[in-house]
Amino acid sequence: MSLSQVPTIFSERRRVARVLRSANRRVHRGDAASFLLDDIADDMIERLGFVRHKPKSALVIGTGGRTLVDYLKCGDAALTFGATADPAQPLPASGYDFIAVIGQLDAINDLPGALIHLRNALTPGGLVIASFIGGQSLRALRTAMLAAEPDRPAARIHPMVDARAAPQLLQRAGWKDPVVDTHMLTVRYSSLDRLVADLRDQGLGNALARPGPPLGKAALARARAAFAERADSDGKTAETFEIVTLTGRRSLAGT
Repeated sequence: MSLSQVPTIFSERRRVARVLRSANRRVHRGDAASFLLDDIADDMIERLGFVRHKPKSALVIGTGGRTLVDYLKCGDAALTFGATADPAQPLPASGYDFIAVIGQLDAINDLPGALIHLRNALTPGGLVIASFIGGQSLRALRTAMLAAEPDRPAARIHPMVDARAAPQLLQRAGWKDPVVDTHMLTVRYSSLDRLVADLRDQGLGNALARPGPPLGKAALARARAAFAERADSDGKTAETFEIVTLTGRRSLAGT
């Protein structure tokens, strides 16, 4: 897809800002959430072990994932960090035998292009694992936002990738041995505000190119009330996170 044909849904400036803000929050706040990032990192370690892939030159895009970084260092991999690298553009270097993408693909305008660039940055036979939250996520938050503005809801939550469409995207991008799978995490919250804080801690804040204005007091009160209405008897509301993981290789021929 040419650049002129790619719809501008997300702002690259806002995507980078949320990555940096997330990293800063986790450094300076002792209670900053990291459970999604930790889950993704641990899952990547398990996958590397399962396929017996021992990286020697690895690129990690995104932040968090301390356990993954430690694992790669223990394996003597040469590490490159691209916390704010734009996967939708050709990566500045190549020759990696492993690329980990922690989040980020949930806020990319040209996802097919990003998948091609990731493949091109690999050595022949190299492996990519990319994980991000998918379309079945944040059901409680979506309901709350609709309740906040029932007449004319503004764009506040990202459109998300449907995992069922991902296999075709990987094939179009030339990934070899592509695998797409998902798993769900459920987290229970005592308030809407804590959920929003957890999202910001983990780099899942708003990166829309045309975000809606801040909620007014009345709208925010309606959102909080709608979230609380979904609570169980202990006063906590369950929120769901779908983790989509894309795994694939560059062919041994380098195509």
